[in-house]
Amino acid sequence: MDKKTGVYICTGCGIGESLDIESLSKVATKESKVPVCKTHSFYCGAEGAAQIKSDIENEGVNTVVIAACSSRVNYDVFEYGPSILLERTNLREQITWCHPANDEDTQMMAEDSLRMSLAKAKHIQLPESFVGENMVKTILVVGGGLSGITAALESAKAGYKSVLVEKSPVLGGWMNSLYKQAPFKAPYDVPEEVDIEERIKELEAHPDVTVYVGAEIKEIAGAPGMFDVTISQDGKTITERIGSVVLATGAVPYDATKLENLGYGKYENVITGQKMEELAKKGKIVRPDGKEVQSIAFIQCAGSRDPQHLPYCSTECCVESLKQATYLKEQNPEAAVYVFYKDIRTPGQYERLYKRVQKDGGIFVRGEISVITEDDEKNLIIQAIDVLTGATITTEGVDMVVLATGMVPTTALGESMVVQADPAEGTKKEETPAVEEILRSNLLNLAYRQGPEMPTLKYGFADSHFICFPYETRRTGIYAAGSVRMPMDAVSSIEDATGAAMKAIQCTELSANGSAVHPRVGDLSFPDFAMSRCTQCKRCTVECPFGAINEDDKFNPLPNPTRCRRCGICMGACPERIISFKNYAVPMIGNMIKAIEVPDEDEEKPRIVIFACENDAYPALDMAGINHLKYNAWVRVIPVRCLGSMNIVWIADTMSQGIDGVLLLGCKHGDDYQCHFIQGSELAETRLAKVAETLNRLDLDSDRVRMEQISITDYDKIPAILDGFAARLEELGPNPYKGF
Repeated sequence: MDKKTGVYICTGCGIGESLDIESLSKVATKESKVPVCKTHSFYCGAEGAAQIKSDIENEGVNTVVIAACSSRVNYDVFEYGPSILLERTNLREQITWCHPANDEDTQMMAEDSLRMSLAKAKHIQLPESFVGENMVKTILVVGGGLSGITAALESAKAGYKSVLVEKSPVLGGWMNSLYKQAPFKAPYDVPEEVDIEERIKELEAHPDVTVYVGAEIKEIAGAPGMFDVTISQDGKTITERIGSVVLATGAVPYDATKLENLGYGKYENVITGQKMEELAKKGKIVRPDGKEVQSIAFIQCAGSRDPQHLPYCSTECCVESLKQATYLKEQNPEAAVYVFYKDIRTPGQYERLYKRVQKDGGIFVRGEISVITEDDEKNLIIQAIDVLTGATITTEGVDMVVLATGMVPTTALGESMVVQADPAEGTKKEETPAVEEILRSNLLNLAYRQGPEMPTLKYGFADSHFICFPYETRRTGIYAAGSVRMPMDAVSSIEDATGAAMKAIQCTELSANGSAVHPRVGDLSFPDFAMSRCTQCKRCTVECPFGAINEDDKFNPLPNPTRCRRCGICMGACPERIISFKNYAVPMIGNMIKAIEVPDEDEEKPRIVIFACENDAYPALDMAGINHLKYNAWVRVIPVRCLGSMNIVWIADTMSQGIDGVLLLGCKHGDDYQCHFIQGSELAETRLAKVAETLNRLDLDSDRVRMEQISITDYDKIPAILDGFAARLEELGPNPYKGF
């Protein structure tokens, strides 16, 4: 497109009092020859906003650069439609609010920021959204338990066709095995009749729901909006065109035979909670050997919260045991009920059920079970260590022991396989960063180069980012719900399935418009591959965290645009730099770097380029400004979609420009706080190790390039991080390439 650029410099919020606006305007008009450059005291107000819109409508401005506040605010005000290019220069949060007013360094910082924005605006092009053929908005739900039934039904109620596939011959899943369910409603202290049959009837009666029972997914090929699903049922093969998928295959009880000290499999009257439900459904609760139960002991966390078995809490076990305690008390109010626990956890309103069991005479013992043995009459003797006193507790023989075993997600079942990139030319295999473990769990059977199922995550659950993006998995358009996502009870599963269904619906709508899903919702760009220069190194296919790139029969990358989340990790991975976006590319960032004015060595004004991830690091810099925290003015910030999109050529560009240091600010990575694009921050750290080796070889100290992991809540650490890095650069002295 032929661009006509308009630069709009806001003087409000203290910007006009802190900067020389006339000099700043000259950067646009004199240096960059921008035809339109205006100022206003309140561009987010009605009058200022009207000025920009008038220039778009009447003056032909189609590229707008707003030098004002952060791009993270007022985005709704500065929205001009898909035909207008927009770039924001952050003068407020990252310059005038955290640096001295009318200071030379502050002014230089503002002018460089505008130069970088103009360089970016000159390079970017309007995205052309991808729209596939025969795209649909039907929701596939895999799993017919409570979560699956809810997800399918809620999707249909929202006006979307849904297809439910259940491998068992009947719907209902775990709920079918229950005698009664934990209370869903007030007063929350009385177990309720199981209502799964009513839910099934409602599902089967809905005209927009198709149900396949006794069926399995044989293959899911394609991408969001155009998944082709092959279903096997009764020897027949059925195909469905699907928009997005909800995985609701649930969890299974932990194998109690692995708990040797608790006597399961050794003693007949040591049973699991699942068996207890079976006994209660038969009527009178009797032991497996036929004796009526007069005393019972529930062992909590049987395998859960144990690093040797399940390290996590399985959430529902305490409530289920309390519910089962009421079964025996209803049968015989004089029966003795013991509950051995590590911590009783009764979330929400279930505290009322806990109090009822206490009131009914339940005896609670906070103890670690040492061993369970059996007497001559097959009564069970429990030996435990009292956590509070350290004393050894030994019970008289109880009639039956019930183990509250934890839950294992169905995604954690199966044979393990590893997908790893082939090393690029000149790269050692051990330096190849992306390794992804997949389980052949036979749930989805994805036709992905990256493997048939979900990557194996912490504890085997399918959820990929439980802090910021619940329900999302590492496969775009596939959303996890219920206990396959995380341990949860029935009430939570209903809420969870509803949320996952809404996410699946959002995905189909966004994909139909050619837009990205989280976290870059609304981004219409997608990666373009200059295939004539591809060396088939496979880095992009493996390092993509979302399985967005397959390979064709000639081993060339085969992108699936609606799987793509626009993070740019493939762009950073490519050693040949053949991958770019219309509005994000390696040369674009290179031009932004070259736009920075680097003072001569004798001016003693070093320069630091910060590549800041837009998800946590950039907001943290904004937060530092909002709190008026002061830090070194040598820095120049370039926001990136993800630190994983950083191509190492940017480091070379920065050093050759004479800039003294590079600081990479990315998300914290790991299981407990994850990069928004899963592996991006970790990949950047791996690549940085190679950069250090190159810098040392060029007689440039590797300390000139540093990476810091940061979350948005770490904004108060920003000054120390930046000032500390600046101090280290002063020790190293100027970049020896300065001036060349």
